[in-house]
Amino acid sequence: MIMNEAGMSAEKRQSSRVQTSIPVRYRELRDGAEVVSVGTLTSDVSTGGLRFGTNKFISNACRLMLELDIPTLTKPITALSKVIWTQKVDARDDCQYQVGNQFMEITKKDQELIATYLKSL
Repeated sequence: MIMNEAGMSAEKRQSSRVQTSIPVRYRELRDGAEVVSVGTLTSDVSTGGLRFGTNKFISNACRLMLELDIPTLTKPITALSKVIWTQKVDARDDCQYQVGNQFMEITKKDQELIATYLKSL
């Protein structure tokens, strides 16, 4: 069985991820709490999710609202995601954690736009 960096079976992933740095903003969804949107860059992206670096620990199963700024598009792609894993890393890249997300709510059109962009790389 092939394992990825988070210790998950690679066979569970429905779409392969492509290493690319795309600006992304995320906001934690919490009941009644005012949460600030944070900007960062992706480490990898697929039509099923993405990974990004951050200095803030985000717990597994946390829901995030994402805005992905693909360079070839005029407006960001928005998606609701669930944190699948968080891993502490060396702070050499100005990020203390890598966070793996699975898209929970994203339009088919936006998934197709992501796929088209990733194929162009």
